[in-house]
Amino acid sequence: MQAQNLIVIMSDEHQRAMAGCYGHEFITTPNIDSLAARGTRFDNAYTSCPICVPARASFATGKHNYQIGFWDNADPYDGSIPSWHRRLRDTGHEVVSVGKLHFRSSEDDNGFSHEILPMHVIEGKGDLMGLVREDIPVRGAAYKMANMAGPGESPYTLYDRQIAAEAAKWLHDQAPKHTDKPWVLFVSFVTPHFPLTAPPEHYYRYYNDPDLPMPKAYAESERHYHPYINDYANSSNYDAHFKSEDDVRRGVAGYFGLCSFLDEQIGKVISALEESGNSASTRIVYTSDHGDSVGARGLWGKSNMYEEAASVPLIAAGEGIPKGKVIDTAATFLDIYPFIIDCVGENRKGMVEPDHPGTSIIELANGMDPDRTILSEYHAMGSTGGIYMLRDRRYKYVHFVNYAPQLFDLQTDPGEMTDLAGDPAYASVLADFESRLRKRLDPEEVDRRAKARQNALLKEAGGRDAVIKRGDLGYSPPPGYQPELA
Repeated sequence: MQAQNLIVIMSDEHQRAMAGCYGHEFITTPNIDSLAARGTRFDNAYTSCPICVPARASFATGKHNYQIGFWDNADPYDGSIPSWHRRLRDTGHEVVSVGKLHFRSSEDDNGFSHEILPMHVIEGKGDLMGLVREDIPVRGAAYKMANMAGPGESPYTLYDRQIAAEAAKWLHDQAPKHTDKPWVLFVSFVTPHFPLTAPPEHYYRYYNDPDLPMPKAYAESERHYHPYINDYANSSNYDAHFKSEDDVRRGVAGYFGLCSFLDEQIGKVISALEESGNSASTRIVYTSDHGDSVGARGLWGKSNMYEEAASVPLIAAGEGIPKGKVIDTAATFLDIYPFIIDCVGENRKGMVEPDHPGTSIIELANGMDPDRTILSEYHAMGSTGGIYMLRDRRYKYVHFVNYAPQLFDLQTDPGEMTDLAGDPAYASVLADFESRLRKRLDPEEVDRRAKARQNALLKEAGGRDAVIKRGDLGYSPPPGYQPELA
């Protein structure tokens, strides 16, 4: 590709299906849809980990969490492993972040030339309660999911407005100063992550519509919980606070409204790029750190491998990127890492190591590796053992260290309503996927390694009783707000 500038836009907790370009008939996302129309859309893209802090450490380094050892929301990235931003900054590129990073601290060298309005984990420690992986405690702040759902502004919507404004200012005032080498602007929003408080102009568009769709398999009789989901739901007991159908409507309308609000902020960044005169020389890639269940199966938030939580949007547009193309090859946001290196004209040698799992999204868009198998993993809050997901063009396999696996045929059952793992007709498929997993990693060894690290951090924090007494955040506060632990 011709060397060009790049804007990397990341949202937080945006389920892939929740955009017009991905086929959602109810949610309005004109700016994301327009980006997809003039670029390439990946229909089977996933996070490397369905929870914020380890996902963002993985995205920064281009590697899986089992490779880098950042496991959960109390184990944030600290700059110790080279990131794409550090490698580009150190070769002379201006690499600027605006918004959420969820790293340990700006006192670390996180690899950016500048961090504008950075959001990191609180106190450099994050969510210590997630370190408890046995006899998992109930999270006290779970009530915030239901109680804050509705119309209005929250610290997150106000923060995202600031992020969009600062990104626009940088594009107008600073981008013209950096012409020696292509620059990279990382714009990282926090919506549609809860609190599910959406600005009224977006919230009421959905809440007042009598056809607002309710969550899939929400009725108790439809949930069919896997034992792991019982563990997670009993700890992060969000649904216990949705006590009526109207509560659920408020939650769904809040999330839908935040998707449209996010789209509005993305539109402001794209408009600023066009107004600054840099549009023709700048590519854009959009993704999210993970998805959100939005009530499906009685689940809210992330932390599982169902499509709602593990899938992410992935869209790229600009010079050299096919227009109006849709790719169904299994992909991951780790495929953005080599794309970034290529995009700004750097040689991959020394920047993309042999153990980097990603394949550039440009190469995927042009037909490379159509039968690949991608990996996601989870070692965080609500889980007593490691969880590993493999996905190829047809199947999704989920391996649990402590429980029986799951298997879904996503071609015939895209809603993942029928677990095939116990069907003798699929025994060979199940065995093949376990073999593929074990060729990549030893799931039990990785689980032991994650827990050893977590037990060490738990001891540093004063032990189980101390972290439970400290409390649960519910969600991380943006800059300028104090944490409210419960």
